[in-house]
Amino acid sequence: MIINTGSRTDIPAFFSEWFYNRIKAGFVLVRNPYDPMMVTRYVLDPSVVDAISFCTKNPAPMLPGLHELDRFKSFFMVTITPYGREIEPLVPDKNEVVELFKALSEYAGKNAMSWRYDPVFISEKYSVEFHKRAFADFAEKLHPYTSQCVVSFIDLYEKTKMNFPEAKHVSKKEQEELIDSFSETARKYGMQIHLCLEDAGLIRDNVDADGCYSQAVMEKAIGEHLTVPNAAIGARKGCRCLLGSDIGAYNTCAHGCLYCYANYDMEIVHQNMRWHDPESPLLIGHLHKGDMVRDAKQRSWIDPQLNIFDFISR
Repeated sequence: MIINTGSRTDIPAFFSEWFYNRIKAGFVLVRNPYDPMMVTRYVLDPSVVDAISFCTKNPAPMLPGLHELDRFKSFFMVTITPYGREIEPLVPDKNEVVELFKALSEYAGKNAMSWRYDPVFISEKYSVEFHKRAFADFAEKLHPYTSQCVVSFIDLYEKTKMNFPEAKHVSKKEQEELIDSFSETARKYGMQIHLCLEDAGLIRDNVDADGCYSQAVMEKAIGEHLTVPNAAIGARKGCRCLLGSDIGAYNTCAHGCLYCYANYDMEIVHQNMRWHDPESPLLIGHLHKGDMVRDAKQRSWIDPQLNIFDFISR
């Protein structure tokens, strides 16, 4: 199975100490976001955890403790966009994040790294031409350290509309123009683009719509063939990603990005972060009387009879 840390918050940026404590303890507790009294217990052991995936805008706090992950296989998706602090208030300088990306790649390997250029939105400042130039600049810097990039256009969820009312839908024509340019740049640098729940009409020879955390992506990252149960594939309609078993929590990411879908508002985020205890098995707070804890059904998905590199060669 895959343990996912990044669909609800940015654990590397804000909760690295807690995460490494959970690795040492060998288990983690996770509240159901829709039924908070239901708590799931995941064992954190390589015998049942085939990989741990991370999605972050700032991996710096995680780097000093990376040796704690040596027993596990891991996959890192790092978001690097061209937006300024008026859009991403607390995200570090992008040149700094590029250097952090390189350091992570040295640890995890090129196949276990993905660059996320997401979400793409258009404004007077961040025009189509601006994005073409920014994507090419980042691709030139990152291509020795990853062979893939995830691209998606902004989704106007209700939370996004509330926090980022000036955001506008990216037109079909703009999407096609951008993907054509991104595809040409990616081809130049030997990179594959994965679209995240976008129109299949945007598929190109080096642009697919198979997903950012698809089985194929994870198999390439860990060098193993996986037998994934159908129930573990796709958290949303049209999604083929392995996004279940997330140990994060909504309303806990302090980057303050205007386009964020995982936060309701920053007041709630700050309250939750005050309740965070690095020693707790839960990301936020502690167990309460009446909480119902159940053990997750965990097993390895690795096919012991088939190495992924043998699989690819057949």
